[in-house]
Amino acid sequence: MEKTLGERRVRTGFNVSQDSEVDAFKVTTARLIDLAETHRKGSDSEKIRLIALAQTHYEDAAMWIVKALTYQPPQ
Repeated sequence: MEKTLGERRVRTGFNVSQDSEVDAFKVTTARLIDLAETHRKGSDSEKIRLIALAQTHYEDAAMWIVKALTYQPPQ
């Protein structure tokens, strides 16, 4: 089955730590990106730009939460 745009952008299949919370955040973020994408069709360029910015920030947020969840303090 082909992955959705959101699944490809946040790489839902990639979770080296096998952390279920990482999976949960990635799946939720992918859904948000996909939901935003549904509002693109027939939109003017400003709306498309705003949707793209929102999607980018969702991607950023997913990256930072994964980093936080997999963070290991120096020893």
